[in-house]
Amino acid sequence: MSIFAKRRHEVMQLMGDGVAIIPTAGESLRNGDVHFPFRAASDFYYLTHFPEPEAVAVLIPGREHGEFILFCRERDPEKEIWDGRRAGLEGACEQYGADDAFPFSDIDEILPGLLENRDKVFYCMGANPGFDNRLMTWVNEVRSKARTGISAPAEILDLGHILHEMRLVKHSEEKALTRKACKVSAKAHVRAMQECRPGMNEYEIESIFLHEFRRAGSESAAYPSIVAGGENACILHYTENNAELHDGDLLLIDAGCEMDGYAADISRTFPVNGTFSGEQRALYEVVLNAQQAAIDCLKPGVSWNAPHDAAVRVLTEGLVEHGLLKGAVDDLIEEGKYRRFYMHRTGHWLGMDVHDVGDYKVDSKWRELESGMILTVEPGLYVSAGEEDIDERWWNIGIRIEDDVAITSRGCDVLSSDAPKQADDIEQVMR
Repeated sequence: MSIFAKRRHEVMQLMGDGVAIIPTAGESLRNGDVHFPFRAASDFYYLTHFPEPEAVAVLIPGREHGEFILFCRERDPEKEIWDGRRAGLEGACEQYGADDAFPFSDIDEILPGLLENRDKVFYCMGANPGFDNRLMTWVNEVRSKARTGISAPAEILDLGHILHEMRLVKHSEEKALTRKACKVSAKAHVRAMQECRPGMNEYEIESIFLHEFRRAGSESAAYPSIVAGGENACILHYTENNAELHDGDLLLIDAGCEMDGYAADISRTFPVNGTFSGEQRALYEVVLNAQQAAIDCLKPGVSWNAPHDAAVRVLTEGLVEHGLLKGAVDDLIEEGKYRRFYMHRTGHWLGMDVHDVGDYKVDSKWRELESGMILTVEPGLYVSAGEEDIDERWWNIGIRIEDDVAITSRGCDVLSSDAPKQADDIEQVMR
């Protein structure tokens, strides 16, 4: 657990005389008495690696009896028969490195005392409204003791300002987990290309991904998979995945798994019948060239927005070349005319959250990329049916090509390169 101890120490070095409170996620009811599969909150898991619900981490720099306290469920043999094993208080210390552990059921009695005579509380307010209210109750309880000489925290500061900047720059073990997630996900994309046939259903292709993810030891998909054939590919976050795949259509898949909390996020687009039509290949090459232009920008010191600008220029040039837009490229970019066919940004941070934490601007300016950051590069083009000024041969073509890229000291490293994306390579795989 030395990695997590190091992270906690780094956070506490920046806290001063404060207390950090980090709750995990709550369990969510699916229906009746059935819950959705539990996943720990990313901030909590980043600092503790503790996988169970009903848990809160507390960091108290300089506390005589230990700086890392974990509130968690106690061992309960009867409940463990029904619901699975628990670490308990002993396991919290022995397995997860807590200096002290207390029953989660006792948190209302114990935690106010941990806030006494501390200047500030570090906490991510707003993420969990129910817990926000409990925190304010604890602070007010300490305030009520002012006449006894006990002081309450005067400030509640956003822990995200410290923690999310840490999470933005990944260390080697984090990059290794992301690379592993990418390799598993890329293998699933290849298998989908190999097995796809006209007449199959989108959910049959989705099942390939779920099978490959679990078979490789992934806990789950990192997000609901998008398996969008034909016109469905023009819906950016399509997740119904219940339509038949038709001969002559493209299939856009946006799917990645999670490995020990770290996400892959990969998109590939390929022809259902294994062969691109002329129009499909033409727009596919535009998107692929736009993605390569964006990736070519990536290195330390480059503005976050540079790859987006590079992709937009190539996409706009391609749209003009093929007659979907008319006019001067610079004017079309300045006026945002390309947004008719390209509505989203070219990427986002990637990590424990698929849209990971970290500011994109610092002091109102696009931040510069640094070694250790991981981001997606995902340009696309989407031509919906019914566009009266667009020839019907372009209708229902939706294309997105997305890779996961780590910034290195010398440039960048495409972690998802095992998933084919050259049109000829895709056709070869599908044969």
